[in-house]
Amino acid sequence: MANPDVGRETLCSQMEKLIVGPFRATQIPTLVVIDALDECRDMEPASALLSVISRYVDKIPLVKFFITGRPEPRIRSGFRLESLRPHTDVLRLHEVEPSSVDSDIKLFLKAQFVEIAKNRSDCNFAEEWPGPHSIDILCKKAAGFFIYASTGVKFVASRYHQPDKRLTLIISLPQDTSHEGKLGIDNLYTKVLEQAFHDVDSHDHELYSHFKSVVGAVLLVFHPLSINTLSDFLRDCGTPSEISTSLRTLHSLLLIPDNTEDPVHIFHKSFPDFLTDPERCTNPQFFVDPSVHHKEILLSCLNVMEHRLKRNICNLDYHAVISEIKDLPKQRATYIEDALEYACCFWTNHLTKVPGSGHGVEEVYEAIDKFFKTGFLCWIEVLILIENLDISVYALNDIEQWYTLVSNV
Repeated sequence: MANPDVGRETLCSQMEKLIVGPFRATQIPTLVVIDALDECRDMEPASALLSVISRYVDKIPLVKFFITGRPEPRIRSGFRLESLRPHTDVLRLHEVEPSSVDSDIKLFLKAQFVEIAKNRSDCNFAEEWPGPHSIDILCKKAAGFFIYASTGVKFVASRYHQPDKRLTLIISLPQDTSHEGKLGIDNLYTKVLEQAFHDVDSHDHELYSHFKSVVGAVLLVFHPLSINTLSDFLRDCGTPSEISTSLRTLHSLLLIPDNTEDPVHIFHKSFPDFLTDPERCTNPQFFVDPSVHHKEILLSCLNVMEHRLKRNICNLDYHAVISEIKDLPKQRATYIEDALEYACCFWTNHLTKVPGSGHGVEEVYEAIDKFFKTGFLCWIEVLILIENLDISVYALNDIEQWYTLVSNV
């Protein structure tokens, strides 16, 4: 090699000597694969590697780059560079056809289990272990999340345990992610969060509190809400821009659409499981206490209903029959905002998650009492207009059970 110390030179120098120069000279069509770009140690606002590629991409038109990585802020900023954007196609894994992803995960699981059985001469496996049913359950639990499938395999493959018993353990509780989480997924989540806040003062309690209020709402709501609705809904959490800022470091953990009117989704159940379990999320700066944040969301619901519920909210004729109102969907969309509709439908679901004793219970009690005095009939009217009156039956039952709980404490 002409220059064995090239690895110590600047990235631009390395790019010129290792990529640009050789490929311009040979004119060979080439694909360069860069896997897991997010694993590179890089504190630049925009990925240093992407910045360098953007400078030279026009000089090597026959070279294509295939780059993978979690959509962390510096990587997303890198792909937004003006000189790189025209040459970039973005493939989001969550947009791939789910059946295709599931097929790949099943192939991976089958191949890995064959290897486990082959290498464990100390165990007696059934002829078709683990069987298609078990593979289907694991694939369903993975929910398109390859790291979950990989972690599940590592859990089963433990040399200190019987693989068939370990497999039975994780498929017998289809909704539980704790076993796989403690083995590997939790480390991933911890790493992503720590990297996202590496330059934040650990004593900035206001920032962490705001972060947990926003993320807590995303994780704990019973129906996904958009950034605009979260801003409209959450007390003291700010504008849509401020909500977006709180979530910008979590693009690899949450599906955060570019359009702030589209709902924010969770990629995989294991993330809320991790963040709401103090034994798994051991950093109190990130731990989302369900009892605390369900109370916050409940009070937000009651606050929204207090200020927005009113008689004849859709300005209908007082003798109107719901089934005969032709433009009812348009009327609902105009007068019943998403935040109000969510509050009316789900406030008692959050109430059932609030402990009957402890800090803040008195505030909840007073807010509910005020709701029944001033907003109850208007709430019923909204439920009728959105054609969900049956919710009221279950809601009143939830309220009765919660008051019984409070009175017994």
